[in-house]
Amino acid sequence: MSKQQITIETTVAAPVERVWRAYITPADITRWNFASDDWCCPSAEADVRVGGNYKARMEAKDGSFGFDFEAVYQEVEPGKSLAFEMPDGRKVRTTFEQLDDATVVRTVFDAETQNPLEMQRDGWQSILDNFRRHVET
Repeated sequence: MSKQQITIETTVAAPVERVWRAYITPADITRWNFASDDWCCPSAEADVRVGGNYKARMEAKDGSFGFDFEAVYQEVEPGKSLAFEMPDGRKVRTTFEQLDDATVVRTVFDAETQNPLEMQRDGWQSILDNFRRHVET
């Protein structure tokens, strides 16, 4: 049985080189990798190479809940795409496409089965929207 996939995207008003760098740099990741203002990402690690590990700590600012989002990079094409696999086998692929003076960032990910698809799409889209705002400011 194939997994349900969800696609999210945003257009960032910046060149692809800057967008790529902000997407893979741990110091940047901690500034955009959360879905709402009551959450934060206090730490991130990104060994951006095939077989390298990705880890981002996600926490509610009030300390009531937190978890580590972990994955292993499966594909890395600098400035073009990256893909990783999470411990439960779900896959995520993000592409970066230069479009005039902006960059389209598109992520396709395997949905999980515990939460409604709309909730997953909205959460991941909120994170991507935070990413766009981070790069553009």
